[in-house]
Amino acid sequence: MNLKAVLERSASRYGSREALVYGDRRLFYTDLLQASNRLASALQRSGIKKGDRVALFLSNTPEFLISFFGITGIGAIALPLDQQYKFGEMRSILSHASPAAIISEQTALDVLAPLIPECDSIQLVIETGTDGKGRFPSFNAFLASGSTEWPDSGPLPEDIAAIMYTSSPSFQPRGVMLSHDSFVKEAMASSEGYHQTADDIMMLFALPMFHVFGLVAAGLSSIYSGSSVVLVPGTGLSIGSFMTAIEREKGTMFPGVPYIFTLAVDMAEKGGLTADISSLRLCASAGAPLSPSIAARFTSLFGYDIMDCYGLTEAVCHITCPSIDTAPVPGSVGKPLSGWEIKIAGENGDELPPGRPGEMLVAGPIMKGYFHDPGATEDAIKDGWLHTGDIGMKDEDGLLYVTGRKKETIIVKGQNVFPSDIECVIAAHPGVDDVAVMGLPDAMRGEIIGAVVTPKSGYNLTVQEIRQTCLERIAGYKVPKSILFTGQMPRTAGGEIDKDALRQRLSLPPVFPVA
Repeated sequence: MNLKAVLERSASRYGSREALVYGDRRLFYTDLLQASNRLASALQRSGIKKGDRVALFLSNTPEFLISFFGITGIGAIALPLDQQYKFGEMRSILSHASPAAIISEQTALDVLAPLIPECDSIQLVIETGTDGKGRFPSFNAFLASGSTEWPDSGPLPEDIAAIMYTSSPSFQPRGVMLSHDSFVKEAMASSEGYHQTADDIMMLFALPMFHVFGLVAAGLSSIYSGSSVVLVPGTGLSIGSFMTAIEREKGTMFPGVPYIFTLAVDMAEKGGLTADISSLRLCASAGAPLSPSIAARFTSLFGYDIMDCYGLTEAVCHITCPSIDTAPVPGSVGKPLSGWEIKIAGENGDELPPGRPGEMLVAGPIMKGYFHDPGATEDAIKDGWLHTGDIGMKDEDGLLYVTGRKKETIIVKGQNVFPSDIECVIAAHPGVDDVAVMGLPDAMRGEIIGAVVTPKSGYNLTVQEIRQTCLERIAGYKVPKSILFTGQMPRTAGGEIDKDALRQRLSLPPVFPVA
């Protein structure tokens, strides 16, 4: 089954039910199908064909899912991208992906506009929210030019549906290629694990759909199940206002990264509960380690357990889920979802017994590989097993515990951040001699980014200079919260900065053990 067939199936079964709610906008399943068909038709008439990439710089709006289903419906490939990227980040990804078209909101186009002339692949740019008053053709006018009837059966299940640029350094793009079949199977597995039905109302807040957790576990699983998705705008909206939205819409499901649950706990402990959220039946966390303390305090305050799940982009979304029928085991992310296998492997690849930590290897509807990077694909997938780079162990009951990382990554509010990106930016400052970026523990966010900088001799470098350099070149969530200055950096025998020794010198605690 392809993604087009999933939407057609749900429109046939649940046509008069609300598929998407966005403020005053209410789109029924028939509306979503017709709009995506119009977009598919208009794209094809504009010369976009199977295999072409279409970049999406869109927030959580109906236009995102209309575009996603329209693009994939003609066999083109969706590229959901982060609107917060700055010029250099956008340039590297567009150069790597060579999109034939871009669908974007105005804020991202402000950064994108100078790049468009230098990208020869771009044939079409569509701007949302302008009603014909923007620099490029408007989304609504483009949509109106298409046909609601789309007789084409769509792409094959094994065809690539999307490339997700969320698991590698932005300046060294590594796009994860996910097929229609992988998306559909994961949407089915997620909805099964969450016991999701057409009666559910999924609340989507501060969980972007350019990230697989938002796209798949919230968006596609809901479309597959016939649920309603309430898209709650995140800009300027407090967690308290979101709770009010749950009360207003009678939301039943609330997925989020640990940071959102931490905000909810902080709000409740400081000001009490002001909204009636008794309609909820499920809260789920993924994207970063969930603190057992936050989970326990959330349960005490709100009366709901948080289902802590584990996943990664290369495996489409979350691949584990605690049992919904029993209380979660603190620290555990549950067992594999239907269709997935996880084994804990030692250095030689042999499976380790319960209680022994090792690298987590995953088998199931995993990625097709990394776009334009066969070498990295061969390193990641061996004998059908995806090597995650994460360290974990199983207990005697088969429950999985994530205990560390083999790869150097910082997770900020559920977003993967690679130190090399930030080090590259800071090192370009004329007053910097050396730089090391690492994760630091933070009670609210789980991790924050720390930068240790060695100034060049005679240069009076300031924290503000470093921060401003970062703000100009990388997305805001990648800008270091803590900036320290030091003398000569300790180095390994191979000449690389020894970050463990640096932590010890500066008395910086580790966030997560690195194998």
